[in-house]
Amino acid sequence: MTFDDPLRTEPVSRLFGIDRGQPIDRYYIEKFLESNREFIKGNVLEVAEDRYSRMFSDPAGQPVFHILHVEKGNEPGRLQGDLTRPGTLPESQYACFICTQTFNFIFEVQQAVEGAYRLLKPGGILLATVAGISQISAYDRDRWGDYWRFTAQSTEKLFCQIFGKDNVVLKVYGNLPATKALLEGLAVEDLPDPALLDHPDPEYPVIIGIVAKKN
Repeated sequence: MTFDDPLRTEPVSRLFGIDRGQPIDRYYIEKFLESNREFIKGNVLEVAEDRYSRMFSDPAGQPVFHILHVEKGNEPGRLQGDLTRPGTLPESQYACFICTQTFNFIFEVQQAVEGAYRLLKPGGILLATVAGISQISAYDRDRWGDYWRFTAQSTEKLFCQIFGKDNVVLKVYGNLPATKALLEGLAVEDLPDPALLDHPDPEYPVIIGIVAKKN
């Protein structure tokens, strides 16, 4: 499958390409986490599952894995909490919080970033990603809502207000072919050369990665 049908009215996949291979946005999310794996150590919290914590953690940092979920569960390390409700969250407990593709689906997004800040120990690191250009996620929309798409400017302003300007570093991932592929529902495996994804164009943000440190 290529980009040879610009007038196609239906995407190849409505599941972000996950039914075809590695989704374009996940390619960038994993590049972001790989480049920041030095921070994934100590008490590590991740939203919904601990897959990325285990995949990218630094073994020398003796990571201990925890999961943040809105629903109760019995597995070890599971924390039931809501980022927008500080009373449900422990304070200053985690050295690293991995929060990928979550803030797009929380209407009270500023409160959610404040919740992420609350969870971290002093010196702790938030590793977050948000979507820029993207289709609506029907799965999330029908369960808790799909509210936001971000730019580098809006992301920087949002996180700097809470973490402080000197404590936030952004990286923008994406370009025109990546954007087209994502909206078509293509996977990385569909591309003639995955290196097409590795030429950043900040005017076509697919994923914005955030490294934010709590003082």
